[in-house]
Amino acid sequence: MAKTGALNPHPFPPPSRGREWVRVQRVRFRALVMGTLTLALAGCISLAPNYERPPIELPEDWAAPEGRSTAEIGAQWWKIYDDALLDTLIDEALANNANLQVAVARVDEARALLGLARADQSPILDASLERSRTNASLRTATPLPPGTPRETDDYRGVINASYELDLWGRLRDASSAARAELLATEAAHATVRIALAADVTQAYFGLRALDEQLAATTRALETRSKSLALQKLRYEVGAISEFEFRQLEAEVLAARAQLPALERRRAQQEHALAVLLGKSPRAIYAAANMVAALERSEDVIEAPALVVPTGLPSQLLLRRPDLTESEQRLIAANARIGVARAAYFPSISLTGFFGSQSGVLADLFTAPAGTWQAAVALTQPLWAGGRAGSGVDAASARQRQALAQYQLSIQNAFRDVRDAIVAQAKTRTQFEAERERVQALRTSLRLAQIRYDNGVASQLDVLDAERSLLGAELNRSDALRAQRAAIADLFKALGGGW
Repeated sequence: MAKTGALNPHPFPPPSRGREWVRVQRVRFRALVMGTLTLALAGCISLAPNYERPPIELPEDWAAPEGRSTAEIGAQWWKIYDDALLDTLIDEALANNANLQVAVARVDEARALLGLARADQSPILDASLERSRTNASLRTATPLPPGTPRETDDYRGVINASYELDLWGRLRDASSAARAELLATEAAHATVRIALAADVTQAYFGLRALDEQLAATTRALETRSKSLALQKLRYEVGAISEFEFRQLEAEVLAARAQLPALERRRAQQEHALAVLLGKSPRAIYAAANMVAALERSEDVIEAPALVVPTGLPSQLLLRRPDLTESEQRLIAANARIGVARAAYFPSISLTGFFGSQSGVLADLFTAPAGTWQAAVALTQPLWAGGRAGSGVDAASARQRQALAQYQLSIQNAFRDVRDAIVAQAKTRTQFEAERERVQALRTSLRLAQIRYDNGVASQLDVLDAERSLLGAELNRSDALRAQRAAIADLFKALGGGW
C-alpha cells in the first residue's frame, strides 16, 4: 500500500531544518491574524443614525395637591402601610409569581442573544482531524501513471480560522441593538415587579374591605333577627300590625340576601390573590379563607396620607421602567437601521487553516507534513431584487414606530401620575366623609331606638336608621379600599418610590 507523501517529487527539508520551518510558518500565520484584526479595528464605521433622546416638553415639577408630603420612600414602598401580613404576601408573590418568572426568563434570553451577537464579532476557530481511504478508478479518461497504487490513505489535522471584517459596523450595530434589547427586557422585568406589588396590595385590601363588609352585614343581620324575634311576639299578641311585622321580616331577608353575594365576591378576590401569589392549582381550587387572619374590627385603620413632594422634578418620571424599556426599544430599532444599510456594501471575509497532512498517521505531525492556507473573500451585492432597499425601509419604519411608542408612553406616564395624585387626594376626602357619615348614623340609630322605646317613633324609623347605617358602613369600607388602592396606583405610576 503506497503512501500519499511518497508521490511528492520535491525533497523534504532536512530534519535539522524541520523545527525552524514550523516556527516560521507559525510566525507568518500569527502575523496574518494580527494584521487582519488591526485592519478590522481601524476600519470599522457605523451606518446607524446617531441616537439622540427625542425632545420632550416636561413640566418643571409636580402640581401636587395640599397634604402631607413624604420626603423619601424606598423601593419597598408598600412598607408605608405598616402591615406585616401584606409584607409577607408581597414577598411570596415576588418569589413565586408566574408572570415574574416569565419576565426573568426573557431577561436570560436577551442576555444570551447579546452573547450571540457579540460572538459574531470574534474570529471562529475550530479543529478537525480527518482520515480517508480512496480507491481510484481504472477506467477514467486519464489512467493512473505506471506504478501508482490504486488505493491510498490520507490523514489530515488542521485548525481552521474564519473572520468577517466589520468594516461597515454591521456586526457592531447588531450587538448594540441586542444590548438595548437586554436593557429593555430588564426594565420590563422591573415593571412587572412594580405592577405585581401594586396588584397584590390592591387585592389584599380588597379582601379586607370585603371582610369588613361581611362583618357589618352579619352584625346587621343578627341585630335585625333579634328584633324580628321580639316583634314576632308582639305581632302574635296584636301589639303591632301584620304590615309592620312583614316590613321587619323583609329587612331581615334583605340582609340575609346580601351575604351570599359578598361571600362570592370574597371567594373570587381570594382566588385572584392566590394566582398573584403563585399558588399551585390544587391550592387555588381548594382555597378557603386563605387569608383568614385578617382583622375584623369595627375600628377601621385609616391609610396613610401621601402627597408627592412639590419640589420633585418631573424628569424623575423618565426613570420609570416602562419608559426605559420603550427608549431602549427605540435605541435598538435605531441601531438596526445600520445593520440594514450595511447590505449595500461589500463584505470581506478572511479564512485560513494551519495543520498537517500525510498518507501515514505516524508522519502526520512531522515537519514535512505541514500545510496552511490563507484566503480573502470579497463579496459585493450587485442585484438582489431590491432586498437591501426594502430592508432599510422596513428598519426605518420600525424605528419610527418605536419613536411614536416612546412618545406615547411618556404621555401615558404623566397622565397616570396626574390621575393617581388626584385620586389619592379625592379618595381620602371621600373616606373621611364616609367615616363621619357612619358616626352620624350610629348616633341617629341610637336616638331612633330611644324614641321607639319611649313610644315617640315607630319600628319603621328604627329600620330606616339601621338600613342607612349598614349602607354607610359598606360605603366606608369601599372608600377605604379605594384610598389604599389609590396609594398603590400612585407608586405604580411613579415607577416605585422616590
